[in-house]
Amino acid sequence: MKDFLSNDFANQSLAQAIEEMKSIQGNDFSIDNINLAELERRTGISRQRLRTLKANGFKLVPHGRTGQSNQITVLDGYTAIIDNLLKQGITNSSVCYERIKEHGYTGSLSTVKRYIKSHEHLVPAKRQLVHPQGSRGHRFVTEPGESFQMDWGFVKVIDPYGQEFTAACFAMICHHCSECYVEFFPNARQENLFIGMLHGFAFMGIPKYILTDNMKSVVIRRDIEGHPIWQKDYEAFMGTVGFQTKLCRPRHPFTKGKVERLVRHVKSNFLAGRQFYNYSDLNEAALQWCISHNSRFNSSLDDIPDNVHNTACAANLKSLTEDGSIMYYLCPERRISFDGFINYEGRRFGVPYSYQHKTVRVHRQRNMLYIYSSDFQELLTVHDVTWSKRDRYCSNQFPPLNPEEYPTAPVTTVVRQLEHEAPALGFEKFNFGEEVSDNE
Repeated sequence: MKDFLSNDFANQSLAQAIEEMKSIQGNDFSIDNINLAELERRTGISRQRLRTLKANGFKLVPHGRTGQSNQITVLDGYTAIIDNLLKQGITNSSVCYERIKEHGYTGSLSTVKRYIKSHEHLVPAKRQLVHPQGSRGHRFVTEPGESFQMDWGFVKVIDPYGQEFTAACFAMICHHCSECYVEFFPNARQENLFIGMLHGFAFMGIPKYILTDNMKSVVIRRDIEGHPIWQKDYEAFMGTVGFQTKLCRPRHPFTKGKVERLVRHVKSNFLAGRQFYNYSDLNEAALQWCISHNSRFNSSLDDIPDNVHNTACAANLKSLTEDGSIMYYLCPERRISFDGFINYEGRRFGVPYSYQHKTVRVHRQRNMLYIYSSDFQELLTVHDVTWSKRDRYCSNQFPPLNPEEYPTAPVTTVVRQLEHEAPALGFEKFNFGEEVSDNE
């Protein structure tokens, strides 16, 4: 019985039960004819399990499928999406998890992490240059709601026809609580800078200072004493909205590093593997991303940015009121071409022929484009922005097909027209109505 008391038994309780049954039965005990019902009563192991152990000589053997993995997993059908992201160098598990959730994935984030860990060979190798650590310095710190940081970022976009163009990303972040706002434009022109700033102020409030670098649409140069000479339109914009601007040193992230890190995070997180139809669709997704990002716990802040911004920062911020002066910045001016079109964001939209002035004001809200008169007194037409390259015509864009000239001076010459007499017919000399006498 010593062989059965070895460590190869299923467990010690089973070995003890068999030993007790042997001591009771004495020489009549046989391991081959052991009473499984009695053994089940003593150990609590099911009889089917005891039959399996008895067939193996009460030896604990590994399961027949040990080491095999399930051929069907919760990731089946989504691995191609993750593989494509890994081949692009995107190894952020949260990004991969969000992308496959959009396609119906119901599994956990841990499963995605394990898959990325086991498929690191798909990630292309990166070459990095190691720079020595520079001198230590203090970061620029401000009070709640005192200043925002803003900057531009650029990303390459490939259209459905394979052509490549550049899109501009406007980013604004609160220097104190890291509340952020992001919006995309076709270019980084000054009018788009004003629109992005006003949308950011409407979303976050107006601070006392704006921290930015030396972009051309903000500052022209510095005078002999080092004071900035503002671009005249930007200087008027500061006076209209009611804030001041502080310029930061180039390549000095200690003062404006938060917005530079935000631009990098947008590129690596929000834009990673992103596909969109048009700028309206992209900006709608960017706004939802900002709302979600602002409601997450920030370890460096030790709080949620929304909570800090709505309590501490909001007390020192002003609200944006869209009055007439603000509308001039939200609605940029456009000149009407000779064929009745205005050009906006790389596309042409028609203007009615009845409008007699040379310029209009244009305002885009999501997928609708509103064209106003230059003084905002009249809404001329509304276009559905489909983002197609084709020209968008409007009703009454052109005059009638047969043009007519009208007098430009009072008409003084008078002539008279006579009634036209009917010509005489040749049969009028015959009187067919009189009766003919028989004597004639």
